Amino acid sequence: MLLYRYFLINLKSQLQYRAAFLAVLAVQMIVPFTYIASPYFLIERFSNLGGWNLAEVMLCFGIINGAFALSELLARGFDMFSRQVVSGSFDRLLVRPRAIELQVLGSTFEFSRIGKMVLPFIMLGWAVWIQPQLWQPLKLCTIALMLFSGVAIFSGIYVLQATLCFWTIQGLEVANIFTNGGQMTAQYPLNIYKKWLRLFFTFIIPFGCVNYLPLGYLLAKPRFESPLYALTPLAGFLFLVPCVMIWRFGVGKYLSTGS
Repeated sequence: MLLYRYFLINLKSQLQYRAAFLAVLAVQMIVPFTYIASPYFLIERFSNLGGWNLAEVMLCFGIINGAFALSELLARGFDMFSRQVVSGSFDRLLVRPRAIELQVLGSTFEFSRIGKMVLPFIMLGWAVWIQPQLWQPLKLCTIALMLFSGVAIFSGIYVLQATLCFWTIQGLEVANIFTNGGQMTAQYPLNIYKKWLRLFFTFIIPFGCVNYLPLGYLLAKPRFESPLYALTPLAGFLFLVPCVMIWRFGVGKYLSTGS
């Protein structure tokens, strides 16, 4: 499988400089500790956050930050796509008899982001472990679906960011508002925010469908009695579809950089 071979090539190339790779991996393991401090101290001070206790907030934290780290590992090719446009190397991909999306995706995998997954997955596992009501196969599968749905949303944003490069050449930092900004926002339950922000992160960029809505059902929160809330993570995969369609439109308009 071509994607698997891309995966191995990137892994072997990054392990050529093992000391540097391990150093970056260690730094990436430290980064999530800066994210977890804020919700921890808020709950320590106020005992809950919008009606959510520490274990419940850590479910949000683990799912969103774990999904973000996974998307950085897997979709880094789209995140770094502007380099291919600037250098003209994207032109070579267009004449190869393989799907463009697959080639861009396989151009870069950032394995150092594995370090960034460690704390979110530990906190996710801890939060599930101390809440026995979640120890059901269907609920555990829903949590896994939420995680991968989050990966789909972040990856979709990277695809949109890459599409802009067809017109702007250089990538625009504005996309970080929706990747890093979305990560920082969605690691908390959305009911703590203003209504307009909740609506934006539910119906435009559906982070709320990844953690807040399904977790409300899984944790038996008031107003979340309907089992349909367990299906809301599917919105993350639906979000990816128009992102890919817009990308393909951009590819069709690409006229080369002339490099």
